[in-house]
Amino acid sequence: MTSMPHATPPAEHHRDEEVILGVDTHADNHVAAVITTLGALVASAALAATAAGYEALLAWARGHGTVRRAGVEGTGSYGAALARRLRAAGVAVIEVNRPDRAARRRRGKTDAVDAEAAARAVLGGQATVTPKTADGPVETLRLLKLALLVRDSAVKARTQAINQLKAVLVVADPELREAMAGLGRAALVHRCAELPDPHTTDDDGVAAAVTYTLRLLARRVQHLNAEANDLTKRITAAVQAHAPQLLERPGVGPDSAAALLIAAGDNPERLRHEASFAALCDASPIEASSGKNRRHRLNRGGDRQGNAALHRIAITRLRCDQRTRDYVDRRTSEGKTRRVAIRCLERYIARETYNLIQPAAKPDAATGATSPIAA
Repeated sequence: MTSMPHATPPAEHHRDEEVILGVDTHADNHVAAVITTLGALVASAALAATAAGYEALLAWARGHGTVRRAGVEGTGSYGAALARRLRAAGVAVIEVNRPDRAARRRRGKTDAVDAEAAARAVLGGQATVTPKTADGPVETLRLLKLALLVRDSAVKARTQAINQLKAVLVVADPELREAMAGLGRAALVHRCAELPDPHTTDDDGVAAAVTYTLRLLARRVQHLNAEANDLTKRITAAVQAHAPQLLERPGVGPDSAAALLIAAGDNPERLRHEASFAALCDASPIEASSGKNRRHRLNRGGDRQGNAALHRIAITRLRCDQRTRDYVDRRTSEGKTRRVAIRCLERYIARETYNLIQPAAKPDAATGATSPIAA
């Protein structure tokens, strides 16, 4: 543990008094600062971003006083493991955003300054957000959603392989082409995958090359299908184990349910009301008025994946639910555009979702009492 140099000496402080911890996190090390409840800097230090470093940081901070609150930058990335350790030790972790650019220009930029600013943001009330925890079933879903990127690439590669297979089939011998005629995609892939291995025959001409290519592409498609289906099953099982009530709502599939659960985190109780969840999913309007113009716009500062999930649910309900269509028709008859009506619908879905994912949600929450749409 190495203390960072300061232009002014640390303040005198009684070690039984409360102190505020601030941490600027990085990949290999974290820089911490401790201030008193009156705002005086006590000390700062740099520690390794390891399990031993986390223990040393906590012991170092407690050596200067009672630590009840800690402001941590990057709780969703470099500071995630530290945040878990602090919560386990009974310290309330508060998420701190990067310091204001104007303040940085005035004060300069060092890790020690940023750590001190994090502690002051907690003390002054500028930082009040409880970060999402990352130690429960929703974190499992988040990791599986990351794997969805692999699935998406697998689906794209599968489409390319199928197109290539059909292109090869065009130049195949008439006998082979006619044997595959009229088959659906699944049957075509299955039939091509079962073609005999041309290496076991004496034929090494064009026909053998065509057979080999068709067989290779078809087996590639089957492998990609299995990969995508396995990941979808895992996500569905994780959602059913954690929040099966979401899948019971019309228009909510495993992917959308997972995105909404990830937006809320493993501790959705930190969201004080449904408007907080709507803002988190970019479904809440904020005022953007100027002069005589009075208007609102959407809040774009939230989780875009959560917003995309709300939109998918809304569009699906518009296709399959008459009450939802009636609602949108009513809003458009009032003078709203269809786009604005769908945004209102997304806001209702956000409210409905919030009541379903809260730990204290009552069994009758699934009746959709909070939303008149698709109940």
